[in-house]
Amino acid sequence: MTSHDPGQATSTPRSWLREPLLHFLLAGGVLFAVDAVIAARNGDPNEIVLTAGVQAELRKIHLEEAGREPGATEMKAMQQRWFDNELLYREGLSMGLDRGDTGIRDRVIFKALSVVETGLQPPKADEATLRGWFEQQRARYDEPPRVDLFEAVMPDQPDAAAVAAFAQALNDGRADTATSGLRVFRSRPLASIRQVFGDGVAEQLADVPLKRWQAMQTAQGPRAMMVELRQDGRTARFEDVRDTVQQDWHDQRMAELRTQAVRALTQKYSLRTATEAKP
Repeated sequence: MTSHDPGQATSTPRSWLREPLLHFLLAGGVLFAVDAVIAARNGDPNEIVLTAGVQAELRKIHLEEAGREPGATEMKAMQQRWFDNELLYREGLSMGLDRGDTGIRDRVIFKALSVVETGLQPPKADEATLRGWFEQQRARYDEPPRVDLFEAVMPDQPDAAAVAAFAQALNDGRADTATSGLRVFRSRPLASIRQVFGDGVAEQLADVPLKRWQAMQTAQGPRAMMVELRQDGRTARFEDVRDTVQQDWHDQRMAELRTQAVRALTQKYSLRTATEAKP
């Protein structure tokens, strides 16, 4: 049986947790304890309070996404995104952008962000700026080394000796992958292999003989693996990716300008978390 590649990125409603602050819309209202937010508005309309309920929901989502509690830096970033969206929502309400969209928070935020963006000057870059950006972000454009990797998944939790014996049996033709699960990683960058199996595995896979099963020690324990194909990396030339670089630079600068514009709205509001004493 062939299973899906667990390293393959999938889109989820909460994928914004792993993204930089390029967009302000947050998924579907699930994230926030909206009733608590509305209740807070019954007080000072210019005060935005991140309630204990919302903070608990942020922690819960991070735990579901990452399998662990958020660190202090991660929690601060999520709280800032919540404040950014709430600032936009309040601005949208103050401009009457909720008319016809009563109760639809995402659309009000989107409308308010669109109004903010109309006042932004699209950035321009000369050739030297783009080349400088390209060099700083080269990892985005260089083609990394890749491998076609197979993993024969043994049942239960075999020890290193059992995996080594199984790998040898596969090489000798005394066993086949039909007796185990098979995971296939096609054209995967070595860096992503490291993310799946842990440090050191990618480096070993770069040197092992092709089309020979190996017993490998991974972060999940010993595994039987085979590299079928390797593809060398390739250094990108600025001239070949110039249009992509220009678009990426433009998008990044616009994201920064949007962030600055939204953060400037904090002058109109008082922001605090529920754990802070009200002055």
